[in-house]
Amino acid sequence: MQAWFCDTPTGVESLTWREAPTPEPKAGEVRIAIAAASLNFPDLLIVQNKYQMKPELPFVPGSEYAGTVEAMGEGVKHLRVGQRVACLSGTGGFGTHTLAPAKLCIPLPDAISFVDAAAFIMIYATSYHALVDRAALKAGETVLILGAAGGVGTAAIQIAKAKGAKVIAAASTEEKCALCKQLGADATINYAAGDLREAIKSATQGKGPDVIYDPVGGQFAEPAFRSIGWRGRYLVVGFASDPQIPNLPMNLALLKGASLVGVFWGAFAQREPQANAAMMGELVQMYAKGEIKPVIDAEMPMRDLKAAYQRMGERKVMGKLVMVN
Repeated sequence: MQAWFCDTPTGVESLTWREAPTPEPKAGEVRIAIAAASLNFPDLLIVQNKYQMKPELPFVPGSEYAGTVEAMGEGVKHLRVGQRVACLSGTGGFGTHTLAPAKLCIPLPDAISFVDAAAFIMIYATSYHALVDRAALKAGETVLILGAAGGVGTAAIQIAKAKGAKVIAAASTEEKCALCKQLGADATINYAAGDLREAIKSATQGKGPDVIYDPVGGQFAEPAFRSIGWRGRYLVVGFASDPQIPNLPMNLALLKGASLVGVFWGAFAQREPQANAAMMGELVQMYAKGEIKPVIDAEMPMRDLKAAYQRMGERKVMGKLVMVN
């Protein structure tokens, strides 16, 4: 096998592409021949030693991937050699082969491509858990989505529209706003071009959004929270803009009767596996109905991973970058 190895987590420049023995699966594991792997923001943090998970060195980054089961360890009953699967295991995806826990592998219907499957689990599970489970989004409510042209943002637009909500998509360029419109956003805000609070006020006729979906954090968190509607729910999804976590004045929650709601899909999947499995089943059905489909910014050869990381670091990605073998 070949893969990108991280020997010292000092940044993308430390990654090396090299040969390694093809591993044999242990009990409960499968070996997957990787067809596609998507790039997620945690994949950047993990090679910079800034992520909460610290893999044993050396490791192969790449949290989310899809491919074909090539070999199975003892005790694996629900999969078979030759089966198409997707997996989100945290590491291992940026190579030609990997070992994965069989329990984390999702069998793929023939209708979903490897590229779509590699870009599916994290963004849709996060967004569905946030909007439907944590925010209890209702049809007719208004959702403001920050970072709306990114991976989780584009997924959030599609899920919110499928649930009958009005969507206001906020992004940093007119090109990104245009993409959000194509995905069904009812209104867009270019928050690099003006005052965010005034733009939200105008888009909601002064009422404020019922739900704010924030995977960005940073400088826009406070003005967005100040703009929330009565009984609004502010979803804390992530901090992609800045490692500095925003400090929000807690009196804002009091004044608006608002809720600050944490979204940690990974912990939800571990603590409530049955609920998570039901959610994933619902998402597969939504895909089959054409209600959701990953936005693919680009497909790039696996050997071009460093260029993909650079594109992500420059905030140029709209949707998901997918590396293919």
